[in-house]
Amino acid sequence: MTDNKISAQIRTEFGKGAARRTRREGLVPAVLYGHGAETVHLTLPGHDMMLALRQANVLLTLSIEGEKDQLALPKQVQRDPITGFLKHVDLLVVKRGEKVVVEVPVILTGEAAPETSVNQDLTSLALEVDATNIPEEIEISIEGLEAGAQILVSDVQLPAGATATDEADALVVGINQAQELDVEGDAGEGEESEAAEGETDEAAAEEE
Repeated sequence: MTDNKISAQIRTEFGKGAARRTRREGLVPAVLYGHGAETVHLTLPGHDMMLALRQANVLLTLSIEGEKDQLALPKQVQRDPITGFLKHVDLLVVKRGEKVVVEVPVILTGEAAPETSVNQDLTSLALEVDATNIPEEIEISIEGLEAGAQILVSDVQLPAGATATDEADALVVGINQAQELDVEGDAGEGEESEAAEGETDEAAAEEE
């Protein structure tokens, strides 16, 4: 995982009015906490943060004015529900060599056997990993799997040094037999219904 360097400034104004002014300037209010240190209030460049947050569990190198560079992970991101612009970011201080627990997306590759359906129970896995070596995603191949096949958390091949914190017997992916639709039967019912309607119309015409 590459470090994304972000220039940060200490934030001295607080409240909704100050936050709105900050966002109008293209900046994002943020807080940095962790490791027993006091919470630090920051402003971050909005455009740079939007680009960085495209990557899940991105590791940031914060360059804070007058201080030593600090590694941090985004823990909570608030976005405008309409525009998608960043409103606030919570950042967790991390140190090189320490372990963190993060949610890593699960990506399925390949295709299961014909006439099967794929049921993905878990779209991400909780992993304990080195803070500076967080995988972007976990790939699981379902190529050629037959109906009845299951992949549990314990079956997933994880990157070196990573440990799953989900239950070992939790289902990640299940392969089921595809359900067949009785198209012919449905069509027959439709024809019978149309025929019945036609008979009703004829009877009504005779009565008239």
